[in-house]
Amino acid sequence: MSELSGLPLHADEHLLVLDKPAGLLCVPGRGEDKQDCFASRVQQHYPDARVVHRLDMATSGVWLMARGPEMQRRLGAAFAQRRVHKRYVAIVAGRLEAAAPDGAWSLIDLPIAADWPNRPRRIVDLAAGKPSQTRWRVLRHDPQTNATRLELEPVTGRSHQLRVHLNALGHPIVGDALYAPEAVAAAAPRLLLHAQEIGLSHPFTDEPLFFSSPAPF
Repeated sequence: MSELSGLPLHADEHLLVLDKPAGLLCVPGRGEDKQDCFASRVQQHYPDARVVHRLDMATSGVWLMARGPEMQRRLGAAFAQRRVHKRYVAIVAGRLEAAAPDGAWSLIDLPIAADWPNRPRRIVDLAAGKPSQTRWRVLRHDPQTNATRLELEPVTGRSHQLRVHLNALGHPIVGDALYAPEAVAAAAPRLLLHAQEIGLSHPFTDEPLFFSSPAPF
């Protein structure tokens, strides 16, 4: 499966767990130049694979697909009911100090809305935004690059949520061409955001599942 950058992390008759590379759309975009996507590559090998969630084009990491419409419905419900637990790793610009002691999680609670004049950008909008929460904690600081490695858990699943929330803290993700200042965007060849872990109950057997993919940065 060279088109998928290797074998799936997991495959059974009900679901697939894959490792999406950065720079590849999950689903087709608008225009002929955006028809190549990770979902269509997977479907060349697994024709019954169905999309249940998305990662940003610039984000890499663990991605689930259902096999068949019934599993798509069940997994879609699990995401909607927040029964799928995701954890990301990111490197942000500057020294972000821990807001909670002893490695405890902190919470960003800022509503997000579409920035209509500047689509596809999103913004924090305290009046009209949808409720959005992200848990975060500091893993380590890098004084040489003046950056901070974070672990992130999205409680909600808004588009660009992690990128918007961290930018709102004044610490945009390194390599973020959409939200970061030009110097921060140019400091890495890609967005330094990776979906590292995912946990859920199997949609057919209900057994607990956990999958991980180490960050490539």
